[in-house]
Amino acid sequence: MFTGIVTDIGEIRQLERRGDLHARIAASYDMGGVDLGASIACDGVCLTVVETGADWFAVDISAETVSKTNIGDWAVGGRINLERALRVGDELGGHIVSGHVDGTAEVVATRPEGESTRVTFRAPAALARFIASKGSVALNGTSLTVNEVEGCDFGVNFIPHTQQVTTWGAVKAGDRVNLEIDTLARYVARLAEAG
Repeated sequence: MFTGIVTDIGEIRQLERRGDLHARIAASYDMGGVDLGASIACDGVCLTVVETGADWFAVDISAETVSKTNIGDWAVGGRINLERALRVGDELGGHIVSGHVDGTAEVVATRPEGESTRVTFRAPAALARFIASKGSVALNGTSLTVNEVEGCDFGVNFIPHTQQVTTWGAVKAGDRVNLEIDTLARYVARLAEAG
């Protein structure tokens, strides 16, 4: 379980196909405190640590996960948002995020808005119905508030702080991002279908 509050920006150091995809990711976490088997959200995808080094950790990623996320777009030297799993007593500053990505959304436009950047995303139709104005969404592992929704498109404002402490400062039209819809929205929609 995660909060969508990014705690580090990792750098992809190595990608290797071994049946599954094996990735080595540099991080500033104290690796002495990262156990094998620990979960780390990598651009919002909950992955299991299988190896650690002085300033890196490694994960194995199944073909299924690659097919449902933007991991197929990763390249050595790329930067990704990281968050370690919640521990009892941690502050819940964003919203409940599982790290189980529902699909990808595409960045269709960016524009300055004051000191912030307004980004318009396009979600797959099957997921768009779960996205509501002023609701929560996790994009590349970041807990965000939706400003407006129009069909499959929705807008999010990125304040300067978020752009500085995440990878969102480099966002551009055409980027594919990992999308996890809000768990509460999923259950409300399911209840409405059953009723």
